[in-house]
Amino acid sequence: MRFFLLTCALLSTIASPSLASTAASDIDEVIVTASRRPAASADISSALSLVTRDDVLQEKLTTDAISQSIGVSLQQTTPGQGSAVIRGLKGSALLHLVDGMPLSNALFRSAPTPYLALVPTTAVERIEIIRGTSASLYGSQAVGGVIEVVSREPNFATDKTALRRDLALSFDTAELQKSIKGSVDFGNRRLAAILSGEYLTTGDRRIGGGKRISPSGYSSKAARLAVSMVPSDERSWLFDLQWLEQPSTPRIDELVPGFGQLTPSSSEYFFSPNSRLFAHLRHTADDSLFGLDWRIDGAWQQITDDIITRDYEAPTRHQEANSSDLYALSINTTSRNAAISWLAGADFRTDEVKSSRRQVDIQTMVASAVAPRYPSGSRVDEVAMFGNLVWAAADRHQLSGGLRLSDVHIDVPASNLNMAASVDVRRLSGDLGWIYSLSDTWQLVANAGFGFRAPNIADIGTLGNRPGNRYNIPNSDLKEERVEQFDLGVRQQSDAVQFELVFYALRFYDRITSVLTGDTTASGRDIVQSVNAAETAIHGAEASLTFALREAVRARAVLNYTWGSETIGSGGAQPADRIPPLSGELSLDVDLNTAWQWQSWLTVSGPQDRLNDREIRDVRINPDGTPGWTIVGTEVSCQLSEEWRINLMADNLFDKNYRVHGSGLDSPGRNFSITLRRRW
Repeated sequence: MRFFLLTCALLSTIASPSLASTAASDIDEVIVTASRRPAASADISSALSLVTRDDVLQEKLTTDAISQSIGVSLQQTTPGQGSAVIRGLKGSALLHLVDGMPLSNALFRSAPTPYLALVPTTAVERIEIIRGTSASLYGSQAVGGVIEVVSREPNFATDKTALRRDLALSFDTAELQKSIKGSVDFGNRRLAAILSGEYLTTGDRRIGGGKRISPSGYSSKAARLAVSMVPSDERSWLFDLQWLEQPSTPRIDELVPGFGQLTPSSSEYFFSPNSRLFAHLRHTADDSLFGLDWRIDGAWQQITDDIITRDYEAPTRHQEANSSDLYALSINTTSRNAAISWLAGADFRTDEVKSSRRQVDIQTMVASAVAPRYPSGSRVDEVAMFGNLVWAAADRHQLSGGLRLSDVHIDVPASNLNMAASVDVRRLSGDLGWIYSLSDTWQLVANAGFGFRAPNIADIGTLGNRPGNRYNIPNSDLKEERVEQFDLGVRQQSDAVQFELVFYALRFYDRITSVLTGDTTASGRDIVQSVNAAETAIHGAEASLTFALREAVRARAVLNYTWGSETIGSGGAQPADRIPPLSGELSLDVDLNTAWQWQSWLTVSGPQDRLNDREIRDVRINPDGTPGWTIVGTEVSCQLSEEWRINLMADNLFDKNYRVHGSGLDSPGRNFSITLRRRW
C-alpha cells in the first residue's frame, strides 16, 4: 500500500504535457525488455528471443511457449510447471518479469521453478527473452538473462465503442488435455478494457512407447481484467489484475522411482495450491516534467506455494502454507534525440514471506505444528538507482551502456533451528554494448557486463525435502554471487532473411550451490546445505536462420551449444550442473493457398554425458548420461472462414521415449491435438 501512495504522490507532481512523443506503434518490431523503453530490435545489441501471442495461446501454459526459442532449453519436474535454462543458467539466476514488474520473488529457487506457469496465456501479447546479463537496467537476478512477459493491453483506434471476441477450444491425446480460453475486448481509443479467462485440465501423461505416468494430471484456471485510459495522446493509465491457480499439481520426480531407485522418494508430493495474484497500475506521461517522458509502475503480487508431502510409506504427512507478498515501485524517465537516447530511474521492492507447516498422523489425523520450510516473517528489501545511454557515435557505430547501484537488505528472524540473520548487499553492476552496421541489413554486435545476485530466502532459510532425494538445512551465512559475461555476434535482418550467430562466455564467482553435509535423515535422504562454494565457467554459441525459399515457403533452423565447467571448494574442476547438450531444430512453413498452411519440424538433441558429481547422484538423471533424441512433428491449419480457424497437430510422430536433460520426467510421446479458434 505504501508504494501505491508514493506512486500517487509522484504522479501528482508531473506537469501537463504539451507535445506527443513517438508512439510505440510507429516503431517496427518494438522491444521493451532489453532497453526499458520502446526501441526497434535492430537498435538493441543484446541477444534476443521473441515469442508471439499466437505461439503462447496454442500452448497449455505460458512456460511451454519458450521451449523452442533460440538459446533456451526447458526443464520440467511436472507437466504443470517448467524452468527455462539460458546459457546454462536457470531458476533464480534468470530474472522473470511481467510488464517490468518482478515475477521472481524471495521464494524463487535456484532449481527449476514453477512461477512462469502462473501467468495466464490469454494475458500475453509476447515474451521477450534477453540471453545474457542486462545488469545496468535490472541488477540482481539478471545474471543469466531476463524473461519478460509483455501483457496484451486494451487498444482501439476508433472513437466509437467497439467489441472484439476471441475463443479457443483445444484437445490432445498425450496428456488428455481439454481447455477453453476466451477474451472480450471492448471500448474505444480513450477508454477500453479486456476481460479474459481460461480453464485447462489434463490426465496422466503418455510418454513414448505408450505408458502413462501416474499421477501426472493437473488443472489450471485463470482470469484477467485490464482497463486502459488515454485522456490525451500524451498521457495514459493502465490497471491490470491477473489471477491463476493450479489447485493440485503433482511433483512427478518425487512420486515415481528415479534412476537407481526401487521405490519413489515420496508417497505424496503435491503443490496444493500453486497460485498467483497480480495487481499492476501504470501511468505514462510524455513531454511532461522537465520536458521528459515518464513512466511509473506500482504492483503487488502474491504467490501461494502450498505443498503437501509424505516420504515414501511414512506414517505422517506434512502440510505447508507458503506465500510471498511482493510490493514493487518503478520510476523511469527517458529522453531521446537523433543521436542520443537515455534513461534513468529507480526501483523499490519489498518482499515479505509467510510460512507454516504442520505434521499430520495419517492414521489418527492428529496434527501438530512443526518447523516451517522458510522462516516466517522473512523479508527482502531492495532500492536501486540506474542509468542507461544509447549513442549513435557515428554513421555505422552505436554504443550503449549503463550503471546500476543496488542496495539489498535481507532479514531472517530467529527460529528453533537457526539464529536471526541480517544480510546487506550493496553492489554496482553495469554493461556496455556496441553495434556496427556492416550494411543496411548486416550488423556486428558485442556486449560485456558484470552483475550479481543477492541471496534470497529460498537460499538462506529453506528447511525440508528437495528433489533428488535430498533434505535441505538453512544457512544464514551467505553472500552475493557475482558474474562477468561477454558475447560477440553477427546478424542480418531483411525481408527475406533473418540470421543470428552469437558466441558467449561467462564466469560465475561465489556461486551458491547445494553441498552434502555427510549426514542423512531417518528416511534416507542426503542432508544438504547451500553455500557460496562454486566457481563456474560457461561458454557456447547460439545460431538461428529464417529465410524464404519462395514467396509461400519459409524455413527456419536453430542450433544451440553450451559447455561448462565448475569448481566447488577445494575440489578439482568438473562439468557444470545441468548444462544442456548440443541441440537444434529445423522447420518448414508452407502457405498451400490463402486458407491452408502446413508446417513440419525436426527437433534434435545430442547426448549429455558430461555429468558432475551432483548430477550422477541425482535420481532424475541417468548416471550414464542423458541419451540424445530426435522427434518429428507436423501441423496443418485452415482458415475456415473470416472468423473460424482450425489447427490439427501431430507431434513426436515416431513415438520416441525421451527426456530433456535435467528434467524429472519423460516428455510426451506421440501426440495428436486439435484447436478450434473463433475471432469476431
